[in-house]
Amino acid sequence: MQGKLIVFEGVEGCGKTTQLELLFNWLQSSLVLQKLKAASLVADVKKTRQPGGTELGVHLRQILLQPQNQYQVQPAAELLLYAADRAQHVEQLIRPWLEAGYLVLCDRFTDSTLAYQGYGRGLDLALIEQLNQIATSGLKSDLTLWLKLDAKVGLERTHERGLADRIEQADLSFHRRVQQGFAALAQNNTHTIKPIAADRTQAAIAQQIQSILQASLSQWYPLPLPP
Repeated sequence: MQGKLIVFEGVEGCGKTTQLELLFNWLQSSLVLQKLKAASLVADVKKTRQPGGTELGVHLRQILLQPQNQYQVQPAAELLLYAADRAQHVEQLIRPWLEAGYLVLCDRFTDSTLAYQGYGRGLDLALIEQLNQIATSGLKSDLTLWLKLDAKVGLERTHERGLADRIEQADLSFHRRVQQGFAALAQNNTHTIKPIAADRTQAAIAQQIQSILQASLSQWYPLPLPP
């Protein structure tokens, strides 16, 4: 029994965290997951996030995202902190869950580092690829759901929520570069990254995500699944 890693990506305010929760709840009550579990193909479903999925990650997340950041984190240090969080997260949680047969839903993974620290901060993409390789020991997502949204619209959503975190406080030009980064990654990884228009209702987005996942499950596990 081998699990699958399903990642949610996108710019700030794209709704990925909400959609992850909706998919998690749908899976828990779906006939699809019940049938896979009954056939001993899947153990169950887990959800997590980066940064902050582990106890160490919680502390790193505070350093990375707190709005009034006393550390004045520099781009290279920011990159290494995200890599440290990912290394701990993969070895402590994600890899053991996958080996135990869980479907793992993760809020952000390696593509976020390429988009934010590579395209956004301007750090070397090849170096980031190497760090991602070290931090994950080569682990890649089986499916990445990219919630595609204009960066300006996303930032407007985050500001409506209240206090913005350190990343959200960056100027629009930074977030535009991040948006372009996700678009470039999606164009180069069409077999893994599935773009989803995130400027629609939550229900419409959730329905498309469910359809994409059902198609992926049918490919991963050769078992007739209910519609």
